[in-house]
Amino acid sequence: MLEGFADEGFADVWTPVAMSREVGKAPYALTLASERIVLFRDNAGRVSALHDQCPHRGVKLSLGKVGKDGCLECPFHGWRFASGGACAHIPLNPMPEEKRQRFAATAFPVRERGGLIWLYTRPGTEAPEEPLVPEVLEQEGAHVWLYAETWNAHWTRAMENMLDSPHLPFVHKGTIGGGLRRRMKPDSRMEMEVHPTPTGFRTSWSMDGQPSDGSLEWLRPNGMALHIPIPKRLMRLHMWCIPVDANHTRMMLASARDFLGFQPVAGLIDRFNTRILREDQAVVESSHPVEVPPASEERSVATDRATLAFRRWYTERKKRGERETTRPEAPSLAS
Repeated sequence: MLEGFADEGFADVWTPVAMSREVGKAPYALTLASERIVLFRDNAGRVSALHDQCPHRGVKLSLGKVGKDGCLECPFHGWRFASGGACAHIPLNPMPEEKRQRFAATAFPVRERGGLIWLYTRPGTEAPEEPLVPEVLEQEGAHVWLYAETWNAHWTRAMENMLDSPHLPFVHKGTIGGGLRRRMKPDSRMEMEVHPTPTGFRTSWSMDGQPSDGSLEWLRPNGMALHIPIPKRLMRLHMWCIPVDANHTRMMLASARDFLGFQPVAGLIDRFNTRILREDQAVVESSHPVEVPPASEERSVATDRATLAFRRWYTERKKRGERETTRPEAPSLAS
């Protein structure tokens, strides 16, 4: 297992890493939890994911090119790698296929669904389960809009923000939090509910006894779904906080609705969603320490139930990663 995934509490999970439209004929380089990844398409258009490091001399494979045979060619010595990482050719060194197997590149399970490319954060040919792709992204008749930008923040701070309802009347008082802001009184009380689900948890809230119209859902490890109730209509917002490194997070937004498809008004809705996203940016980027600390190191209150639930999960994941990476080697039979 690559250490960057364990360090970020991000080992053995599915996550979207790119939008399908971003990966064309040329190799596409990205960083996920400080690990270099390259995506490329074979001659049939299928996406593959490799560790962006040639096993020969550590050069970035993303600096190479995809040949007519669908293999990714290293720019340094021309080694070619097939979609599953197998070494297809080593120039100037003819050898049988069975010998070339030891020169394979590190490959990751990858899927292309819902307009996104999903990667499983453990090398190998098989993942234990399929990615949790929101149904609305593949629903017939739904208009899906995808957008991404990078913040100067740790992914855990961004994720907690996406699960935090009490900030709505303050950070978003001019947009989606305006209604809550107008109803607030000096002695108002917000009640939070957090219900575990097979994929994380669902949270809703009420203020002064009046339930909220929508609800938030955490989709482990780094996804959020905002359910917006509109009579006889579908409206759903999804957000993924994708770790780039210790100080950067790629925020990937997916908006799905079954009305106002490709019309001028639809563009206004999409721009409104980016406005809401950017209202959060400065606040999240100012958080210190950069990574969420253990709950005991910050002061929390009753309205923090959802974010504390996420933080407990993350703290345990980090501990598990540390145990795995520091596990002593088995004693040699020769010792």
